[in-house]
Amino acid sequence: MSASEVKTIKGNVVIGQSGGPTNVINQSMVGVVETLRGQPGIGKILGAVHAVRGIINDEFVELQDIPQDRLDRIAQTPSAALGSSRDKPDEEYCQRIFEVLKRRDVHYFFYAGGNDSSDTCRIINELSNEAGYELRCFHIPKTIDNDLMENDHTPGYGSAAKFVTQAFMGDNLDNRALPGIKINVIMGRHAGFLTAASVLARQNPEDGPHLIYVPEVAFNEDKFLADVDRVYSKQGRCLIAVSEGISDKNHTPMAQRLAEEQGHNVEKDSHGNVQLSGSGALGDFLAIHIKNNLGQSLRVRADTFGYLQRCFAGCVSSVDADEARGAGQKAAELALSGDIDGSVAIHRTGNDPYRTEFHRIELADVAAKTRTLDKQFIESTNNITDAFREYATPLVGRLPVIESLRFNRG
Repeated sequence: MSASEVKTIKGNVVIGQSGGPTNVINQSMVGVVETLRGQPGIGKILGAVHAVRGIINDEFVELQDIPQDRLDRIAQTPSAALGSSRDKPDEEYCQRIFEVLKRRDVHYFFYAGGNDSSDTCRIINELSNEAGYELRCFHIPKTIDNDLMENDHTPGYGSAAKFVTQAFMGDNLDNRALPGIKINVIMGRHAGFLTAASVLARQNPEDGPHLIYVPEVAFNEDKFLADVDRVYSKQGRCLIAVSEGISDKNHTPMAQRLAEEQGHNVEKDSHGNVQLSGSGALGDFLAIHIKNNLGQSLRVRADTFGYLQRCFAGCVSSVDADEARGAGQKAAELALSGDIDGSVAIHRTGNDPYRTEFHRIELADVAAKTRTLDKQFIESTNNITDAFREYATPLVGRLPVIESLRFNRG
């Protein structure tokens, strides 16, 4: 963007990173910094230390003078370089944020995050408008859950999906060598995009995961046991992908229901929700449930991928990294183009070859809303369709090629 096209107002910039860190959220931050610095009227570019919590504590780090080679290394480093926060600001909290921004002569606010982060951005934007203070607010999409409305997909998802896929490729080989029943629990309270990515691990017809359960489909315990028994009886092994948020037909999380059936208490988070991420409870409960009903002699194991999915070094999708950087750059370009606000959305324009475009959408279009797996991606109660494979393959990128000897069971 040339200087003649820029419609800046003089002022400082604040960038924040919110929610769960990802492999590529630093790409978005760097995209903002490298686009804004040196532009007429742009003063200090401040990074909020631990997101909104850092803003109200007046804790910032200056970013405008960091050399480009160091910025590039930060961009390629997983996690959130500025630190993050799980705070969900209400209007009173946002008013405190706005007062700090105004006192520091901030006229550009960029916030990378998911559903709640976009809502925070919306509230601050409305407060600034009511006060007659020009504050150009932009939400930059980020979530491994891939659950933001108006987006084909979100930065962070492709790399996390790559981790899930490769983890299942390895676990499938392990399970084939030492047959048994193996359960892997994957992040996703309401949306099953990340769990669905496990289907990309299937390179041969006999490969797992053999069963995939997502939260968009009501989980039935009896059907689950029958599915496991059927696959195990045929193949002598069974590899299972399960979303942490699977619930029964009454929307009771299975982590809670199975815990109660087995006489255990479940941990709850600060918002009163059953603790799913960072807990191995669901996998353990499902393993016990299988042994109690299909036989105590069965070899049943469970793992919970938990937070490993978010920032696993070495599993960065190049498409994901490029799009995350581009989303930050686009947000900065939009902010420089005039007195507008909004969120950046990724729209897919082609599959062969894969192409995308960035668009500005209204904050209200994405704020505090959740997208779930489309029905075309779900097959029955325990599988994912080829349509999803086509959707997810370019986001994940190149995968290892697996070869194995063929031999009959037993």
